[in-house]
Amino acid sequence: MSLSVISYPVFFVSVVAAMVLSVSLFPVQWLVLRPEWLGLIVFYWTFRAPGRFGVLVAWLLGLMLDVLESSTLGVNAFAMALIAFLVLTTHQRLRMFPLPQQCLMVFLLLGINQMTVHFADQVLGSGTPGFSYLLPALTGALVWPFVCAVLDRLNLKLG
Repeated sequence: MSLSVISYPVFFVSVVAAMVLSVSLFPVQWLVLRPEWLGLIVFYWTFRAPGRFGVLVAWLLGLMLDVLESSTLGVNAFAMALIAFLVLTTHQRLRMFPLPQQCLMVFLLLGINQMTVHFADQVLGSGTPGFSYLLPALTGALVWPFVCAVLDRLNLKLG
């Protein structure tokens, strides 16, 4: 996909959808399985348009998520900026990866995001023990092909 088919309305709708899905009500048992929706969106847009969407946009989106979730200000902002930075440094290689390897990279980068947020929560005394905090990275990697296919299709139609 070239940079000329980037649709800003699709970007805004995808960000709003990710924010809504990040705070939507789920049964308590399913909360640990909810993908990191905003992380997926940051990954997608930084991967598809690295010249237009980068660390600053990711940081602003993470800051909006901090406010929306009433979490410690700056934690998600830093984690999203870290995802964008890591995607920017590897996006040339990521473009050549087949879909299963992209899913693995999504898992690794969302895992780094989750570890960063979990570490900050632990330092502040509100974290939970165990490795269940990595489950959103796993479910995010599993839904990556669908997110990528839907956003690619929308960009081609509306871009």
